[in-house]
Amino acid sequence: MQKIDPILVSVIDNRFSSICNEIGQTMLRTSRSPIFSEARDFVSAIFDRRCRLIAQKDYVPVLSGAAPFALKAIAEHFEGRIYPGDIYVLNDPYRGNNHPPDVTVVKPVFYQDQLIFWTMAKGHLADVGGGGVVGYNPEATDAWTDAIRIPPVKLYERGVKQQDVWDLIMINVHIPFLVEGDLNCEIGACTVGERSLIALTEKYGIETLETAIDEIFQAYENKMRAEIKKIPNGTYYAESKIDNDGIDKDRMVTVRLTLTVEDEDVKYDYSASDNQVKGFINSTYPNTVSSSLISLFTTIENKVKINEGSLRPVTVIAPEGSLLNPLEPAPTTACTVITTEAIVGAGWFALAEAVPHLSQANWNHWAAPASGGLNPRTGKFFGDIHFMSKGGGGATQGFDGWDHMGTVCTLGGLRSPDPELHELINPYLILNYELLPDFAGPGQWRGGNGMHYKWKVLADNVAFAMFGSGIREETAPFGLMGGKAAPCTSQYLIKNTGEKVWLDVNRFVHCEKGEIIEILSSGGGGFGDPSKRPQELVLEDVLNGVVGVTAAQEQYGVVIQPSTMTIDQEETNRLRGGYRA
Repeated sequence: MQKIDPILVSVIDNRFSSICNEIGQTMLRTSRSPIFSEARDFVSAIFDRRCRLIAQKDYVPVLSGAAPFALKAIAEHFEGRIYPGDIYVLNDPYRGNNHPPDVTVVKPVFYQDQLIFWTMAKGHLADVGGGGVVGYNPEATDAWTDAIRIPPVKLYERGVKQQDVWDLIMINVHIPFLVEGDLNCEIGACTVGERSLIALTEKYGIETLETAIDEIFQAYENKMRAEIKKIPNGTYYAESKIDNDGIDKDRMVTVRLTLTVEDEDVKYDYSASDNQVKGFINSTYPNTVSSSLISLFTTIENKVKINEGSLRPVTVIAPEGSLLNPLEPAPTTACTVITTEAIVGAGWFALAEAVPHLSQANWNHWAAPASGGLNPRTGKFFGDIHFMSKGGGGATQGFDGWDHMGTVCTLGGLRSPDPELHELINPYLILNYELLPDFAGPGQWRGGNGMHYKWKVLADNVAFAMFGSGIREETAPFGLMGGKAAPCTSQYLIKNTGEKVWLDVNRFVHCEKGEIIEILSSGGGGFGDPSKRPQELVLEDVLNGVVGVTAAQEQYGVVIQPSTMTIDQEETNRLRGGYRA
């Protein structure tokens, strides 16, 4: 191996990251679906010729750790048949993908007839067929009712469009004009990345780049091992529950984690978790790995990029046939949200035993719909996900949780759409979209605030796939170190008769024009004893309308006079037992 200037290694490392950003920006600006253009529900990535992950732009982190599995599946399937101008697509959860709606598009990058890199664009398409809405079918009992299954296949071969493959995909989806547009968006994004990688290769040469890549991997492996070493050696146990799988509505499902830290290595073992279930929450192994990485990478102190090097010290065990590594053809569509939340929650809870000052209370669980139907204003079918319902993030030592951030699978990278654009694209009228008072977990550092999201349906026969978890006490976002859990999420259908009906998760709801759906999204869990929260911060929360006067007294022991909106110091001292902050 040639010697290389470490400063040049850093320059090349950052250039790889910026190329991933270019791929992501291309997807943002050329997509048709608001799931891409507004919400950013995608990732981009670059791999070397050996399918090793170099860099990525992880707008939605749960997709990032699963990306290497998809590329390796494609490369192995087409070994010996990979040509310049090829473009591949994959969505099958049993052929390397995480779940069907996150469709993977990759392009091999050649330089002087030599394969040198791969580019990837991976995101949630507005439709993947099956019996669901925007890919979500709470009634699915197998992979075929989940979605159309696309194994590794070529969309282009040697630059020639494979029209029969395109036709096969488009005839199996409900909204082909959106799907075709976003597939072309992913293809264009991969091509933009290809151009930049070729330019980088022309500038530095293949040998220099490959040397730099090995140095980058080794540096991040060293950095990751140093961070793991800060966690005390030991075995830590945690479990996390899911409301139901959509089929067995009365049965809660459990993720059980044994986390072992040994010097510079960490092992996630889910062997005690429930077996695979009938419904659509089964988590593919790539998704289980990626979800485990979220809990670890958000706990270590220093920023470490996810790449080939930083993944080397991490082992994930999930037995075949289990909830977290199901056997074909179990349905899997909801795993990237519902089951990821349970996996990350278990990881945070286990790590809190070892490094409570670095861990965080749990975030809001997703409980809101994907929806679709015919928009009478445009005469076209539409499909969207109601990201405006995102609740609050969990608190950590020294910091309140962020407002309107959930779910953990996105870590705040998922944007909420502009309300006016949302109404322009979809047949809805937004009635409420605001922070929700007293829906955050109390603590010395409180959780982020939840949301009050309510809208009227302006079309007939609109289907809502109400998928999620967190509407039962057992799945409310937990607090840490004396912090309290946040309230459960609640969701309702208000009929045209005025009747208000509570809605369970993981079910279909069909609405007619004029009906209303209302969601009260939970906040995040609190961290630390609420009675130790500084009185001034409690008063500030009351003045800002996110904590009520009654909650300030009952949850924080701070008595506020409603007439003057000032602290009653004598009563507060009595309630707090003399403690003053």
